[in-house]
Amino acid sequence: MFSKKIIQTTLLPIALMLVTAQTNAHRAWIKPSETVLSGEENYVTFDAAVSNTLFIPEYVAYRPNSIAAYAPNGNKLTLENVATGKYRSTFDLKLTQTGTYRIASASAGIRAMWRDDEGKRKMWPPRGQSAQGETFETAVPKNAKELRVSYSARRVETFVTLGEPSTESLKPTNKGLELVPVTHPNDLYATESAEFIMLIDGSPAAGAEVEINRGSMRYRNQQQSINLTTDENGNFSVTWPKAGMYFIEVSYEDDKAQAPATKRQGKYSATFEVLPL
Repeated sequence: MFSKKIIQTTLLPIALMLVTAQTNAHRAWIKPSETVLSGEENYVTFDAAVSNTLFIPEYVAYRPNSIAAYAPNGNKLTLENVATGKYRSTFDLKLTQTGTYRIASASAGIRAMWRDDEGKRKMWPPRGQSAQGETFETAVPKNAKELRVSYSARRVETFVTLGEPSTESLKPTNKGLELVPVTHPNDLYATESAEFIMLIDGSPAAGAEVEINRGSMRYRNQQQSINLTTDENGNFSVTWPKAGMYFIEVSYEDDKAQAPATKRQGKYSATFEVLPL
């Protein structure tokens, strides 16, 4: 059974999760100006948006208050020069430690749908809103008709490295759908193969659906998607056809949710830079 504490805390950011899931055509992304840097310290600028065309902000800005940055040693960092416009948010990150940084937005929570005595469809939390302090026990009638309860987790992230790559920041949290790199995410090259593992709440996400797209979609006639499925150990590998910024999307669903949910869903996406060989 979900505890009241879990339900209250995990549902706070679910409004963002619902907004970004309004339509499958729109993708939420965080894009760094570059991913591999040198020197004793440096800066990276990021764009964050939800859009139809990859890396072209034309739908809605991704709210930066849901984005966190972590240094190579795991410490949480402060985003600098944060600004939000109509179609995108921007922020800077100062890199002062050698190693790999994780920049991510993660949310999770349960969602209930049912019909009232008049046959009208009800939803908790309301679409596009947070739970606002309510719990499943107080918000959903005990005799709710046609009740469906699902647990959903979403993660959007990217990585940048200053100097020598490191792996401390790449460790999974074992919450929701996560990518564990076998090949370092800032060591990707065109025509070479990279390997990754998908986990769902810390266990292999077998059968997860993976879609990979290269940016610059505006300048080609076909999307040229790469579609893959993870094996029984959650593994998948990809050979990058060309250099450029890539967007990985992964979807997973099973019936192993904790009560009161009966369905568990995971969404994961990340922006990777593939360099020329």
